[in-house]
Amino acid sequence: MSDIHSERILILDFGSQYTQLIARRVREAKVYCEIFPYNAGLEKVKAFKPKGLILSGGPSSVYDAGAPVIDKAHLELGVPVLGICYGMQLLTHVLGGQVAKSTKREFGRADLNIHKNEGLFAGIGESGKATVWMSHGDRIEQMPECFSAIAHTGNSPTAAMADEKRKFYGVQFHPEVVHTPQGVEILRNFVYTICGCKPSWTMASFVDYSVGEIRKAVGNKQAVCGLSGGVDSSVAAVLVHKAIGKQLTCIFVNNGVLRKDEAEKVQHSFKDMGLNLKYVDASQEFLSRLTGVEDPEKKRKIIGNTFIEVFEREAQAVGGAEFLVQGTLYPDVIESVSFKGPSAIIKSHHNVGGLPEKMKLKLVEPLRELFKDEVRAIGREMQMPDDIIDRQPFPGPGLAIRILGEVTEGRLRILREADAIVIEEIKKAGLYKQIWQSFAVLLPIKTVGVMGDERTYENVVAIRAVTSQDGMTADWARIPYDLLGTMSNRIINEVKGVNRVCFDISSKPPSTIEWE
Repeated sequence: MSDIHSERILILDFGSQYTQLIARRVREAKVYCEIFPYNAGLEKVKAFKPKGLILSGGPSSVYDAGAPVIDKAHLELGVPVLGICYGMQLLTHVLGGQVAKSTKREFGRADLNIHKNEGLFAGIGESGKATVWMSHGDRIEQMPECFSAIAHTGNSPTAAMADEKRKFYGVQFHPEVVHTPQGVEILRNFVYTICGCKPSWTMASFVDYSVGEIRKAVGNKQAVCGLSGGVDSSVAAVLVHKAIGKQLTCIFVNNGVLRKDEAEKVQHSFKDMGLNLKYVDASQEFLSRLTGVEDPEKKRKIIGNTFIEVFEREAQAVGGAEFLVQGTLYPDVIESVSFKGPSAIIKSHHNVGGLPEKMKLKLVEPLRELFKDEVRAIGREMQMPDDIIDRQPFPGPGLAIRILGEVTEGRLRILREADAIVIEEIKKAGLYKQIWQSFAVLLPIKTVGVMGDERTYENVVAIRAVTSQDGMTADWARIPYDLLGTMSNRIINEVKGVNRVCFDISSKPPSTIEWE
């Protein structure tokens, strides 16, 4: 087992919206961890060989019918345990304590009174007080045997508890969220001091480890990679290239709905990095199939199916290819109950990404263990260009779902030019890295305008810009009015066919980030 995986924490997920955030915080402490569903089974938990166990929060109450539970045997592995919110209540319930509905629920910031600044709370809080984030309607009515309260709030006499002998801990608050200012230190106390983990999970060590594993698995065989130019596929391609060099052929398909100069930029960037890149201009093939299609789902399916056809055709032309490289990330696989061991970078190909089974390729997923921020860190470790590493997410169907209605060459021209202005001005203002996504949308309407004393009847462009951590939820970006004015002025003056610009101030939910 590689050293980067030998120091590791296991998180059992009980449905909290913050579970991935717990994992990110542990990894930020340079300790490897994974998330298993609460019902993964005792044998899987044992096989993982964790040095500590974290029980996540969740929306249930332990006394609800069908509430997620674990067997007491999970707590008899001889490793430290930290229960967070629901995890604390479950720890209490399983070990014979009592949980009851609180007369007063606690949501939001609370003042935590720490009884002793040691163990889990070593170095936490001034004068024994700390600010924490609560989100619960239940409380610990009676702690299990051998536990004692180590902190309280005005509403929770047992806001944190401990059985120091067994190294079992429970906290009613969420240390993983930014609203608990010293939450990271609390988690590090658990991971370092209580579990005895060392900070061995670094991106440099991950690169070295992965290169060795990929070489061992691929041997002298050929591999192909569907390169989109986005962060994930780009970092995956460069990492695999670092391992097997010219044995990797990257296939970049121009689907006709790329951003302005995108095809040229991707070709230039990856050839500069020494990758074996095969460029396929299938734009007319895609656009001809999109003719007359307005339904967004039909557009997505046409683009997806056509990509599969083109990629399969081009991959078969690469003689003897036996492996397919994909930029799958950890959030994509967390929901699966079929968890892999740390060394299983290679697995049998099984209809991933819609690619047909008949291709019979084994899948290489070198980023399968990583979160998005870790992928960017890997890219920097390999000295990839900033404009690739920091690129905002871009949808697979490209500009086709940012053109509401039929996709035509003329409408693509308008959107490409407008979108390029949005990105250029966002970058010039120094906001590109702060914003999750920023782009233009071409609406299926025309409005009256006046240009040079003449009446116009032309297209409307909407500007969409959102802030987000993971794309699951998002809020509209508070772009300065002057910047919005500059973008609007440039789009109307420089893009022929546009006479009105709007700004989308919808959040997700209830809206989505993309318009289609």
